[in-house]
Amino acid sequence: MSRPEFLTTRRDLLRSTATLAAVAVAGQFPIKAIAQERSAIMRPIPKTGEMIPAVGLGTFETFDIMPGEPRDNIREIIRSFHQMGGRVIDTSPLYGMSEVSVGDFVTELGIADDIFVTNKTWTTGEYLSDNSHSEAQFLRSRERLWRSRMDVQQVHSLENHDQVLHLLRQWKEEGLIRYIGATQWSAEYYDTMERLVAGGTLDFVQIAYTIHTRAAEKRLLQACADNGVAVQVNIPFEKARLFTPVAEQPLPSFAAELGIESWAEYFLKFIISHPNVTVVIPATSNPEHLVDNMGALFGELPDRSMRERMAEYYTSLPGVSDALRQPPYPGKNYGGVVKWPFA
Repeated sequence: MSRPEFLTTRRDLLRSTATLAAVAVAGQFPIKAIAQERSAIMRPIPKTGEMIPAVGLGTFETFDIMPGEPRDNIREIIRSFHQMGGRVIDTSPLYGMSEVSVGDFVTELGIADDIFVTNKTWTTGEYLSDNSHSEAQFLRSRERLWRSRMDVQQVHSLENHDQVLHLLRQWKEEGLIRYIGATQWSAEYYDTMERLVAGGTLDFVQIAYTIHTRAAEKRLLQACADNGVAVQVNIPFEKARLFTPVAEQPLPSFAAELGIESWAEYFLKFIISHPNVTVVIPATSNPEHLVDNMGALFGELPDRSMRERMAEYYTSLPGVSDALRQPPYPGKNYGGVVKWPFA
């Protein structure tokens, strides 16, 4: 992997962000040159062959900023994400002010046409066939995101999926959305997701799949490949809990073979190296972490044997078995509009 002369490693880049705010204002943050030096890992959307970068951006919690509170960090994250080759941004009307943050900044930065937005519908209606809530929510999402058409519209957590999928098919025919999807983070519902995948309506699924939780490997990832369905992976760091057991641990020596320089990149490259994964959407509120995450979009990917070696090393570390017993987002308090009942 070639590197520009003025930066030896991505770690040098991260150290250079100590003056991030001042540099960002001047528009001199040197990530664009770095992204141009390397080729991004791209993946096809199976139904159409359209290519998208394999690392996207999530917005759950991190982009939900109380009105009037500073959000310069969000602007810098979106700017850096785009300059480093990122295109896919996932959001939802359930994520508080996240849609507003995305819409405001992609418009202000003049990059709206480059961004591939995956959004969601979560409604039940007043009665079984009532679409009014879904229609009102979709209109509000388009207003907040400042776009007339969504790239992907997904049934959020499979809520009222039979009715909502019928409506999404209608919107697709009308040209209001380009692709139809469904999301679910719990393996408890993967049988339902697999049935929907086999039904032929879905173009995308969004599921949980990490180095720690690999239930999707049993059948769902293969079902998606067999039926030409793109796979978007959410919560790749298990809501930040994967970092606790590795906080004081060095990367294994073999990580250098893939140019991996951080645990974030280690976890993300494990995910996108699965042949049936299309894109992963890590979320962050920290511009430095965004740069770190985007490092996974470049360089070599592990083959099957290396993937197992990566997983074996991770699971051998002290504390890994207790990682998911922590509360989500340990040590963090995002303080947005939406308050989640995390225990």
